[in-house]
Amino acid sequence: MIHVVASISLKSGQLAAFAELFKANVPAVLAEEGCIEYTPAWDAASGIEGQDLDGDRLMVIEKWESLDRLKAHLEAPHMLAFREKAGHLVDSVELKILENA
Repeated sequence: MIHVVASISLKSGQLAAFAELFKANVPAVLAEEGCIEYTPAWDAASGIEGQDLDGDRLMVIEKWESLDRLKAHLEAPHMLAFREKAGHLVDSVELKILENA
């Protein structure tokens, strides 16, 4: 299994607009072969020391059956269309691609 944690930094004030487009694309991703989990999340103010709050960041927690399925996801037509629609809202993307220890 492959785990992905994507940190998407957005242009200032664009989190809600991006999240709306992102959530509309989630059902298509969940229908992909090999997708186990695909969940958007944003910071929850917890008051716990050391937390890094960022109101312009969306995190995506993903699980895929294999690295090949993840690579296919990145090239899926709905993902290409999503990036075209939402790309102008994004400053940067950082990926952590992990496997079980």
